[in-house]
Amino acid sequence: MAPITIALDWTPNTNHTGFYVARSKGFYKDAGLEVRILSPHQDEYKTTPGSRLVDRSATFACVPSESVVSYHTWPNAAKPKIVAVAALLQSNQSAIVTLKSSGIERPAQLDGKKYASYAARYESRIVQQMIRADGGSGDYVETTPPMLGIWNTLLEGAADATWVFLPWEGVAAQRAGIPLNTFKLEDYNIPYCYSPVLAAHPDTLASQPDTVRSFLAATARGYEWAAAHPAEAAVLLCAEVAADSATPGGKPLLEALDPEMVAQSQAAVAAAYLNTSSSSNSGCGMWGVMDLSVWEKFLDWLSDEGLLTSKAQSRSEGEHSSSLDGMRSGDAGQRLPRDAVAAADLATNAYLPAAQ
Repeated sequence: MAPITIALDWTPNTNHTGFYVARSKGFYKDAGLEVRILSPHQDEYKTTPGSRLVDRSATFACVPSESVVSYHTWPNAAKPKIVAVAALLQSNQSAIVTLKSSGIERPAQLDGKKYASYAARYESRIVQQMIRADGGSGDYVETTPPMLGIWNTLLEGAADATWVFLPWEGVAAQRAGIPLNTFKLEDYNIPYCYSPVLAAHPDTLASQPDTVRSFLAATARGYEWAAAHPAEAAVLLCAEVAADSATPGGKPLLEALDPEMVAQSQAAVAAAYLNTSSSSNSGCGMWGVMDLSVWEKFLDWLSDEGLLTSKAQSRSEGEHSSSLDGMRSGDAGQRLPRDAVAAADLATNAYLPAAQ
């Protein structure tokens, strides 16, 4: 059995259901794969999913598309150019949110407010451009609480806004009777790309192409099954996550998954798993396929708005790095030429079942 490790981008949730279905249903085993699913809560998110690709502690990592862009434009080419091999979701399910009770009803009103950040390279400037697109100045306070506590900072009033997945935190808020204001990027002319995507180290693609294909085929089966059976998939996700927590060396989630919340979330996200093609075995569309024009439009926007720059975020400022505040205030380095990065280098469908 070939060992595979998947580094998740967040604690297990319905964005990840297909992985757990594929493992539980034996799809990975049938493909000769022994799959481990690694949640970031295991080390309190001290190691990012992308970093796990770099140090080879993960075979695949769930990351936002802008992380892939970042690895391809890292100063001094110090990091491998990871490649997106599948999209977990076919449409953007995320949004910037505020509490309805805050009175912040549009992005422009975030000027001077606190935004709870994941401290990613492009994140704060994307939020800044959204505020500006709504007529604000884009001058806000960026805070960086512990990653897995970001949502709670909003609920507790320590932050005024943050970025969430609506079928997860949005559903949780709805169930708790907490109304939200939601600001979706596309409503402010930001052509956001796929998020999350499944990425791999380029050396893995070069040295283990058949294993990558087998893994993605089994994973596609998992997501297609979850799309067709959302209620059953929700039950399976809860059971699999609980079993992982109970294994030797497993670390329980701070808060166990709520089966009713997971069922509602699963129903909300299931339609986003597959594209609209009817050429898959299920007849209901295919999982993972990416339209490279979506990547190109996002790259065009990053370039046009001056966000495609040479510096990376860092706690220590230097020739090739800047603080988060510095990045927002314009200390982001030289603008990179648009042709410095191409969608075909960032993402590929070549390992998906649709390409076979």
